[in-house]
Amino acid sequence: MTFTQQFLREVSEVVRKIDAAAVDRLVALLVQTRTSGGRLFILGVGGSAGNASHAVNDFRKITGIEAYAPTDNVSELTARTNDEGWATVFERWLRVSRLRPDDMLLIFSVGGGNLENNVSPNLVEALKYAREVGAKVGGIVGRDGGYTARVADACVLVPVVNTAHITPHSEAFQAVIWHLLVSHPDLKAVETKWESMSGIK
Repeated sequence: MTFTQQFLREVSEVVRKIDAAAVDRLVALLVQTRTSGGRLFILGVGGSAGNASHAVNDFRKITGIEAYAPTDNVSELTARTNDEGWATVFERWLRVSRLRPDDMLLIFSVGGGNLENNVSPNLVEALKYAREVGAKVGGIVGRDGGYTARVADACVLVPVVNTAHITPHSEAFQAVIWHLLVSHPDLKAVETKWESMSGIK
């Protein structure tokens, strides 16, 4: 079997093992957030930060949820990192945004945050603050889900099917799952462009 065949087989296995009920719990949490007029804050670092930016666009445009990603403001992110430290960049950003109980955090992460190993401590601090405020917490994470999986109201774990490919599968399936979310009939508010043109030759 070639590497390409093996990787694609792993993708198929991930799809089969994803907990659909966990995805539906995330849908319900997002519906609740929109209904209450809450805002959605999507947090991620590295590749997950790129995914967060794309997802913000989709949640705003397709579902009508007011959504933001702190990492979209590189000036504030780097100023806070330089002046206050990496661990608190998201928590301080959320304080200025006046995070409230109607709001929701959605975490995109491979490991979900782990203070003991100093992995994504900024996610952990943001999650602690969200719990303090009473905001809802969702996650799409890989591996064992880390701190996110422990404290989230709804969390989708991307199954590990090959320990050599935890990161690429986790980040790839963040995109698959958020596209499922914005396409879900309970959340989708407007037709997407190409689907609206399906009858045009």
